[in-house]
Amino acid sequence: MTLSLLVNVDVDDLKRGIEFYTKAFGLEVGRKFGHDAVELLGATSTIFLLAKPNGTVASSTSRHLRSYARHWTPVHLDFVVAEIDGAVDQARNAGARLEGPVRTNSWGKIAMLADPFGHGICLIQFLGRGYDEIATR
Repeated sequence: MTLSLLVNVDVDDLKRGIEFYTKAFGLEVGRKFGHDAVELLGATSTIFLLAKPNGTVASSTSRHLRSYARHWTPVHLDFVVAEIDGAVDQARNAGARLEGPVRTNSWGKIAMLADPFGHGICLIQFLGRGYDEIATR
């Protein structure tokens, strides 16, 4: 079985989401799907921004309501970049919030940020052999 990965990101303001993700990461708008969704191209996986109003039910089986304040979820986006300092500046200029200093590890550098919609995002600059520096077999 071959799988393709599509990434869906809920935003409460589609125009603001497009502005952020295109400016912060150099993504380009592909197809538009009415007033509620847009396809962003330029990453290794297609990213779709989905307009979902703040305060709406997150799923039919959940009582959790969407909140675009900073939130935690076990799934987040990592963007691999060639040079982390410039990428952090670009993301911050687009509206991301840096949540601590850039950290250097044996495998690379990582910057933890939040997008304007409260989603966690990491920027990663691999060094040396990247994750192979810490991987075991």
